Amino acid sequence: MKTGVKICGLTDGAGLKAACDATADWIGFVFFERSPRFVTPTDAAELIASHEGALPRIVGLFVKASDAQIAETLATVKLDILQLYDTPERARAIKARFGLPVWLSCAVESRDDLPKDADLDGYVIEPRAPGNASRPGGNGISLDWALLRNWHAPLPWMLAGGLNPDNIAQAIAASHAPAVDVSSGVETAPGCKSPAMIRNFIKNARSTCAPDRN
Repeated sequence: MKTGVKICGLTDGAGLKAACDATADWIGFVFFERSPRFVTPTDAAELIASHEGALPRIVGLFVKASDAQIAETLATVKLDILQLYDTPERARAIKARFGLPVWLSCAVESRDDLPKDADLDGYVIEPRAPGNASRPGGNGISLDWALLRNWHAPLPWMLAGGLNPDNIAQAIAASHAPAVDVSSGVETAPGCKSPAMIRNFIKNARSTCAPDRN
């Protein structure tokens, strides 16, 4: 089974083109002001409009966002999926309010932290942010990938955190992740995507097939 790939935190046309040309399955825009990858809804809409050709599914990332913020974003840029850093209860409310698929980002330190609910659309599994971090994700740290092996996930999921072109094949082999999500691992500086690193990441991820699920 082909490993799914999401390139998150896009901020410019070169990164967007590289992700599209290398056939990423999802592209992500970060609507969280404290992130170095922050874009406004207008920025994202203009980037999308500037791209010639087909686009992957578009994911909008929100951190503790209000209904008003999400509604304002959706009025400006078309999103296919909402990725949330929030509580499960809040994620369910947002899914009901906006009628879009919702992925919940889950911080994991042990098997006990793995989610069990099946009433959303997917999970992004990543390490817990350091205590001094200014944002919940995109910090370039990894979790113990072996924690996820043989996990009978209740929903589709993807692995995130500390992934890059050099370690992605090892991460997939160790975790059995069906999909992966990268942001800082394909950058030359915070918020500056490298087209070459994006292409290499996707090539290396696809060279290691995810195991068939159940």
